[in-house]
Amino acid sequence: MKNSTLFQKLTFLMVTVILFASCNDEPDKPVFPVSATIFHSVKDKQVAFTALTHSAVSWAWDFGDGQTSTEQNPVHVYAKGGYYNAVLTATDQAGNTAKDTVELAIALSPINYLTGNPNAPGYKGKTWRLTKNHSPKDNFCNPNLTFTPMDPKISSLPAGAFGTYLGIPEIYDDEFTFYYDGSYRHDVKSDGGSMAGLVYASVMAQLGQTNILKKSGKAVFGADILATATYTPVNTAKFVFKENEDFTTTTLPKFATGVVNGVPVITYPKAMSIDFPNSTEFMGIMDFQRKVLVQEINDNSMRVAMFVTLDPAAIVSTNPLVTLSTTAMVLTFEVVK
Repeated sequence: MKNSTLFQKLTFLMVTVILFASCNDEPDKPVFPVSATIFHSVKDKQVAFTALTHSAVSWAWDFGDGQTSTEQNPVHVYAKGGYYNAVLTATDQAGNTAKDTVELAIALSPINYLTGNPNAPGYKGKTWRLTKNHSPKDNFCNPNLTFTPMDPKISSLPAGAFGTYLGIPEIYDDEFTFYYDGSYRHDVKSDGGSMAGLVYASVMAQLGQTNILKKSGKAVFGADILATATYTPVNTAKFVFKENEDFTTTTLPKFATGVVNGVPVITYPKAMSIDFPNSTEFMGIMDFQRKVLVQEINDNSMRVAMFVTLDPAAIVSTNPLVTLSTTAMVLTFEVVK
């Protein structure tokens, strides 16, 4: 009986030793090198950042607007909308670091949509061209406050209208690039011509400032009203964008909201506009009024109203040159990818 009890004790002791040894033989847990990944969520101008890291003991954030933080998961409010690069630097116990960067588009304003992200690698402005897939609001319109269609039977321009119906498909090729610093570049492509109102092009041709390459519109309107005319872009052109202004231009008396120096004018209140002061530059169409009204803009498309003089009788004076806008061309532009 005593031998049996002794055997049981020895067996228990051996099992315990084996189990203890096996526990000590477990491999060490791996130590991951320091790493960093940013997760974020945006609400208006407030961004909640989360640092997804391995082995980090400290975190340094640069929010791209001059503000910083050492919290692991900070919440930051940007003072104004725009494009920002937020950078996270994570550091481990040995002083090794890892970085991650996230590009943010915070509460973008129309000027951001127009000019693109200046922080993007290789930023070369944002380029737009007239879309062949016209929007439902693209049309030849009366230059009144609501831009009603000139012809009530034509509710909007069909896709590819300038090529299919007016015979000037080349006007879809012109490209217009806007830069965040106010610079502007116009590319007329290989044909060297741009769309113009025929009245304007004829006057400029008489002055030796352009050559008319093609007249257009007779098949649709019964008379030529548009043209493609030669144009040499200005390399140093600048543009001015205004998000909220009372935009005034000349117009026919029946559309006027006022009179300035005996000339009927119309004022579009609280309008967005693009202007090319002290320059021959323009967007979309060459005509006497080069300033355009931006009706709507987002990151991929922009609808613009451009004012055109289609009747020679609307030239009120040649010295100084005073003309009345008889028509508005409402057209949509798309981003060139």
